[in-house]
Amino acid sequence: MPLQGLHLYLFFFIIIIFFAIIPCYYCLQGDTLNHYLQEEDGYDSGAYPSYINSIEDGHFKVKIFDDKVGSISTSVHKVNVDDFKPNFDNNHDDDTEAFEKAWEEACSSEEGAVIVVPEKKYRLKPVRFSGPCKSNITVQIYGIIEASDDRSDYEEDERHWLVFDKVENLLVEGGGTIDGNGNIWWQNSCKVDKDLPCKDAPTALTFYRCQNLVVDNLTIQNAQQMHISFQRSKDVQVSNLNVTSPEHSPNTDGIHVTHTNNIQIANSSIGTGDDCISIVSGSQNVQAKNISCGPGHGISIGSLGSRHSKDYVSEVTIDGAEISGTTNGVRIKTWQGGSGIAKNIKFQNIEMHNVSNPIIINQYYCDHHKPCKEQKSAVKVKNVMYKNIKGTSATEVAIKFECSKAYPCQDILLQDVVLETEEAYQTAKALCNNVNLAELGLVLPQCPSLSSM
Repeated sequence: MPLQGLHLYLFFFIIIIFFAIIPCYYCLQGDTLNHYLQEEDGYDSGAYPSYINSIEDGHFKVKIFDDKVGSISTSVHKVNVDDFKPNFDNNHDDDTEAFEKAWEEACSSEEGAVIVVPEKKYRLKPVRFSGPCKSNITVQIYGIIEASDDRSDYEEDERHWLVFDKVENLLVEGGGTIDGNGNIWWQNSCKVDKDLPCKDAPTALTFYRCQNLVVDNLTIQNAQQMHISFQRSKDVQVSNLNVTSPEHSPNTDGIHVTHTNNIQIANSSIGTGDDCISIVSGSQNVQAKNISCGPGHGISIGSLGSRHSKDYVSEVTIDGAEISGTTNGVRIKTWQGGSGIAKNIKFQNIEMHNVSNPIIINQYYCDHHKPCKEQKSAVKVKNVMYKNIKGTSATEVAIKFECSKAYPCQDILLQDVVLETEEAYQTAKALCNNVNLAELGLVLPQCPSLSSM
């Protein structure tokens, strides 16, 4: 009996130690994680209470902000742009200075800042909101920010209107509107008037060299040229955007991605005069899901390889889209004479409605008035999957692979793709030149030959 009592005592002693150690272990684990985030990402949980998590989808990783800036901490500094306007100023022709001063104060705050744009109309000349900032910033846009339509205001920089430059841990949200007021630029485009020289026009909203960025719940409309561009940025979450311009507005890409890694675009409606989404050189780990596209030119990889450039795009997934009334559906476009590669691309779970060129790879892309000369080099296209794509084509040719003779498209897969023409009397066709292709499941129309190389 004494021996049994000793065993029982030891058993209870071990149980007590076990339950005492486990909570401490998890406590230490949490401290280690916070320390890691602070060292690796410059993340300060005290100043900025929005915790950063990681989404993983295959190779895709993007950091997002779960909570809004300032939603927990009471020490966040609130900055209202109206506080920087003169009391006697009833003139809405130029609010640029008020926005610049609001940004300067917010960016210099060490406790985190929220910039509030109230529910009224503001007019801005070109402005650059530059970092790095001392802490983390939310820009809450409730009103309408409208661009100056005086073209002389853009003489110093004809390619940008609103720019966020080198800002980390930035959240831009609020449900308001950014209006590029682009009509004057469209009228003076060489694509509208062939007699005019071709000149650059401003991108409405540019995020340049930004990291840990969230853009949510905004309307971006009537851009001078592109609506929103992510350039040389990293770890970006874009959601709930309404991007719109008239169908006739030239070069008004909806969302443009260039030299950007780890970006997710979700739950957004885009209808413009050019590509709904354009993904160009230097971009990797790009995911778009639940996208409504149209009117416009569809969802594009490229163009790539212009002016003999060496371009790279990889790890792109378009998952879940409804494309309606566009001149293209899902497209990869490259110029002759370039080099590099576009690879590891997925287009899946897409509905097409009256779309010209629903599926197209064009390695002979040419956007000049005169035909482009045939050249030997090309950007390679490899490992592209089209899965569960269904709907109607506005043209007889529903699938078109116009690949390079010198560098044929490699490892192209069509799986469960069914496309019909809008007209009952027409049968959809596929044109497939210089492509290494495989088909799985039901595929209609089919390429004339699976070994068309």
